Amino acid sequence: MFRTALRTVLAHKARLLMTVLAVMLGVAFVSGTLVFTDTLGSAFRNQSAKSYKDVAVAVTSHDGTDSPRTDGKKEDPGVSQATFGKIKALDGVASATGRVEGFAGVADQDGKLIGDGWSTKGGNFAPAKDGKDPAYTFTHGSGPRGDGQIALDATSAGKGAYKVGDRVRVATNGPVKEYTLSGVFTTEDGAVNAGGSLVLFDTGLAQKLFLQPGFFKDVTITAAPGASDATILSQVKPLLPSNADAQTGKQLAEDQAENIEKGLSSLNQMLLAFAGIALFVGIFLISNTFTMLVAQRTRELALLRAVGASRRQVKRSVLTEAAVVGVIASVVGFVLGVGLAMSLRPLVGTFGAKIPAGPLVVSPTAAGAAFGVGVLITVLAAWLPARRAAKIPPVAAMSSVHGLATMKSLVLRNSFGALLTLAGAAVTVLGARQGSDGRMTIAAGAFLALVGVIVLIPLLSRPVIALIRLPLNRVFGVAGKLAGQNAVRNPRRTGATASALAIGLTLVTGLTVLGVTIGQAVDKATTDTISADYMVTMASGDGLDPSAVTALEKAPGVSAVSPQVDTAVKINGDFHTVSGVTPGDIEKVFHFTTVSGSLDALGEGEIAVDAKTAKSNGWKTGDTLPVTYADGKAARLKLGATYDGINFLSPVLIPKDLVAAHDAKPRISQVWVASDGGASKAHEQALVDALGDNPAISIMNQEDIKNTFSGFINTALNIMYGLLAMALLIAVLGVVNTLAMSVFERQQEIGMLRAIGLDRTKVKRMIRLEAVVISVFGAVVGVGLGTFLAWAIGQTVKSDVPGYALVVPWDRIGIFLVLAGLVGVLAALWPARSAARLNMLTAIQTE
Repeated sequence: MFRTALRTVLAHKARLLMTVLAVMLGVAFVSGTLVFTDTLGSAFRNQSAKSYKDVAVAVTSHDGTDSPRTDGKKEDPGVSQATFGKIKALDGVASATGRVEGFAGVADQDGKLIGDGWSTKGGNFAPAKDGKDPAYTFTHGSGPRGDGQIALDATSAGKGAYKVGDRVRVATNGPVKEYTLSGVFTTEDGAVNAGGSLVLFDTGLAQKLFLQPGFFKDVTITAAPGASDATILSQVKPLLPSNADAQTGKQLAEDQAENIEKGLSSLNQMLLAFAGIALFVGIFLISNTFTMLVAQRTRELALLRAVGASRRQVKRSVLTEAAVVGVIASVVGFVLGVGLAMSLRPLVGTFGAKIPAGPLVVSPTAAGAAFGVGVLITVLAAWLPARRAAKIPPVAAMSSVHGLATMKSLVLRNSFGALLTLAGAAVTVLGARQGSDGRMTIAAGAFLALVGVIVLIPLLSRPVIALIRLPLNRVFGVAGKLAGQNAVRNPRRTGATASALAIGLTLVTGLTVLGVTIGQAVDKATTDTISADYMVTMASGDGLDPSAVTALEKAPGVSAVSPQVDTAVKINGDFHTVSGVTPGDIEKVFHFTTVSGSLDALGEGEIAVDAKTAKSNGWKTGDTLPVTYADGKAARLKLGATYDGINFLSPVLIPKDLVAAHDAKPRISQVWVASDGGASKAHEQALVDALGDNPAISIMNQEDIKNTFSGFINTALNIMYGLLAMALLIAVLGVVNTLAMSVFERQQEIGMLRAIGLDRTKVKRMIRLEAVVISVFGAVVGVGLGTFLAWAIGQTVKSDVPGYALVVPWDRIGIFLVLAGLVGVLAALWPARSAARLNMLTAIQTE
């Protein structure tokens, strides 16, 4: 029977081609993901180990300037110069290097920021006794000396077209300044590899810019020959302030490796989830293929039964064929996946990021998973067709009529599918009513509903396709009529083919409806709540320097300026996030709907709270509330107003002067600016000039703010579309496969149609229209189910998105349906050509 199975595979290799392609693509996705993430993890772990190879002990401090000690004094901001000197003098210490770092943005020749804001940073050049800093290799010039010099990483120097001796504009959190470029270096720093920039300053200047003169944020210690890392660690720890900790270089490398593993695990799981979707779609193609093969080989299988083969042997023969196909597809898919993993490294580089050098890692786990998944999916998908093949009685199978589904089996299938669909819909609606707590319930309901629709889809095919048969008949005549009849001739086959497209379109439609709905809600929130003409922020996401607020207030044409100072205070013993704002101006940069009291109370040193927060805490206008500030000092503040919440602000508003009085380093996340006469190029340029043409500061008008949020949504949607493309491609292969095998199965019928006058053009049209009908049917089911699930998920997020209202993007859904029809036309090219080229006399003689 094994030899029989092998011969059958070879005899039907053309008809099994699409199955091989489907499994191959799924396996390639799985193996490519595993190999790429393994390679990525290995490269980063090796880089981490290399970075800490010579480090005996590493000291890291955390900013403690706002945390008062028990003696009432503030904690040091880091490791002091005195402590650093004591560390260097310890027994067994060969050398110690102090580091400070912070945000530093470099302007190119046109004044634009080089690199991504979040990964542009500055640090200190810390030369050893030989005058070199072991962390950096200089290719030109040397390290900075004094306050007027900087060094720049080679990538950023290239982007800015800078060479040694040039003047370079650099912005930290304060005003932009010019420095002389003393040198260019290469580095394996993570920020640079992520597409950012690195500026090195003299140590004294770096401390002044990023921390405090005489203090280091981190210290790395190397051991003298024969010294123990553990011994040095035990000596270092007692010297450190309470806001600093120390660990051995080996421990640090292991911790970083573990963090890398966790980070890559999330990426791995996401990619494998989409690979799973692609393989799930492939199951329908595989099952359809073997179902049709079994039907077409009825006589052959019956003959095996007649000469003594048992049902088990017939079933085993079909499953063996599936296993052989799975092995072949897995081998090709695994090789393709390894190639895909290799190509992803340079692809990542095109987006500005760099992956550390390292070998390609092909682990036994990746190989085993790829082959296991490929073979297992193929055999599982072929199990039902194999079971049907084994149940055909030899005498019945010797006739020329293919086995058809019994009425009993169809009734059972439709009843089971209806129950699953109704149960899934009920559970999904229940989850939607639970709000933000119902997401897992919706996930369970969505799964049940999807499986139910897949089971029920053969029954749905007749009424849905009937809707488009009439226009087909009128527009395309005989070819359209035949196409419509062929599409519903075998509902199971049509349903299995359409199911693959339906799954893909369910996910695509659901994501699109959610994305468009949230995008429009954000746009509406921006328009309805922001009256400011500009929002000013740091490109890095860090806080703005208070000097920026002063500069904006003095800019010509500015009518109102309110910073948003982020802090947290205790009110009635509970922590609450607070926005420090400018009384009087805050009402000019936001549209407030006052519920009680007046926002003028902010000018009298009172606070304003959004109505929901006030209600949940039992606060009323006029209440005097106990407040504890960030510095630990207590006060009592009167609640002067409540208002409808604004998403761009914290739920509690307080005068900015009160925040500044209790926070030495307030974080100004944004500054909102209103201009006389509204936004204009002249006003924007005035703000740019007032801020000293600072490349690290971003100035956005209302349209820019909308585009920023919609850009995030569109980027996320495009990534999802790209990851779902594999599943949709497999679904297209399913349409091709079904039509090709259907043409083979209907050779005699097509020959008869040709003989009675249906020309080649109409035969092609008939096959194409059949493909279009099946594809559009699958798309309609997917669009309907996807919209329903998007509505349900939307109910769980609407409380977090002001102005949320479901938006059905009919234009995009129309595009999806048109594309589904186009997919049908393209999928039918080969089958239609094959059908039209059949010799009518030979076809008529085919059994």
